[in-house]
Amino acid sequence: MADLTTSGHAPVLTFLGAAGTVTGSKFLLDAGARLLVDAGLYQGERRWRSLNWDSLPLPPDSLGAVALSHAHLDHCGYLPALVRGGFAGPVLATSGTAALAAIVLRDSAHLQEEESVAARHGGWSKHDPPLPLYTAADAERAIALIEPQAYGEAVRVGPEGVGGVGGDVTVAFVRAGHILGSASTLVQAGAASVLFSGDLGRTSHPLLLGRDRPPAARTVVIESTYGDRVHEQGDPDHAGLADAIRRTVRRGGSVVIPAFAVDRTEIVLLALADLRERGEIPDVPVYVDSPMALAALEVYRAAAHRAETRPGAVDAITALPDLRAVHTAEESMRLNTPGRPSVIVSASGMATGGRVVHHLEHLLPQARNTVVLTGYQAVGTRGRALLDGAREVKIAGRYVRVRAEVVSDPTFSVHADAGELVAWLGELPRPPESVYVVHGEPAAAEALAARIRAEHDCAVAVPRLGERVLLD
Repeated sequence: MADLTTSGHAPVLTFLGAAGTVTGSKFLLDAGARLLVDAGLYQGERRWRSLNWDSLPLPPDSLGAVALSHAHLDHCGYLPALVRGGFAGPVLATSGTAALAAIVLRDSAHLQEEESVAARHGGWSKHDPPLPLYTAADAERAIALIEPQAYGEAVRVGPEGVGGVGGDVTVAFVRAGHILGSASTLVQAGAASVLFSGDLGRTSHPLLLGRDRPPAARTVVIESTYGDRVHEQGDPDHAGLADAIRRTVRRGGSVVIPAFAVDRTEIVLLALADLRERGEIPDVPVYVDSPMALAALEVYRAAAHRAETRPGAVDAITALPDLRAVHTAEESMRLNTPGRPSVIVSASGMATGGRVVHHLEHLLPQARNTVVLTGYQAVGTRGRALLDGAREVKIAGRYVRVRAEVVSDPTFSVHADAGELVAWLGELPRPPESVYVVHGEPAAAEALAARIRAEHDCAVAVPRLGERVLLD
């Protein structure tokens, strides 16, 4: 096992994930107290997913604390595996992240267990017997460790605060405007300071309050999911989505919208509510087929009462005519032969798991149906294959023919694009001394790094997986 202790008195930052790819966010700060910022799962290509099973280069019980930027699986989904490995310290998160992470982790554990059983019965796993990465019990133990924090309050990690393993480290969260509860994470370690952007939202979110200005930090770790592109500015009224729904209804088909259960489902429903209000789409039932999405919607409703969402936005969703919640597996299966045109919003957003997979299995072979992709599709996912024009996709060990229409609506993205990322960096009260570009495919990370070098006078690097750097 590699030695990840500090060298002298300088804090050490180690990039344990989200380096060379978009997912698997894990950043270790060792400054006497060991703090892990994010504990995310790898998603997408098998070469990355296999890393979820590798042991971290440090004992999990040596961590003083974990800080979560937000509740998406690639930022929080490894937490139960940490607990399974012996971590028992506090997990710091905003109240929104705490509520949503509980939903996400329970769902992830359920899927882990379900997929291991399916692999065993189907005989398509190379492991004998196939086991889950973690169990529902591990997820519950992880959830019990989460300690909600307010935005802007510095929390000490060390003997006088949480963690109790020595050192002088504080953590504070700054509103990031990506999903409910999302935050940039400012860590102070003695004279050193490092700001982790987390996933940054756009300057205007349809549902949430906008992101706050970032605080000063000597070092910045910035995401680059859209580091090589600028979001399309057209179609703010989702005319493309409306056209796709109208075409599909005329054909007598169903529209399947793979959507992340957290935030993306709510934004899609808000757009559908607006289209119905303006008479742009016909009167068809809209099914939300994701228990996790339904639970997340309740969290958003609670957040509306705390004034964390834009006024009236959540009410507009719940007022959507013919909005139907699908709770049971039997109800979900019936949607594959609905008997009338309908819209099915179901997780996951990249079609990697969840109920949307069986909808695709049954509906993709029929030309009357449509699949609408609503956001970033990572390399190696079914969503990316569909986006790239695949004629077949593999589902449950078998290839399924793609005859349905596939439509992409990129206007749903709540990830900051290249220009917005650079602008956020320019909002720091003082220019940082060093910037590390992470959480992007190689081309996107390198493109953003080049742009930052051109526009800001600071050292810029795209770190390798496992690379260690000293913080001044």
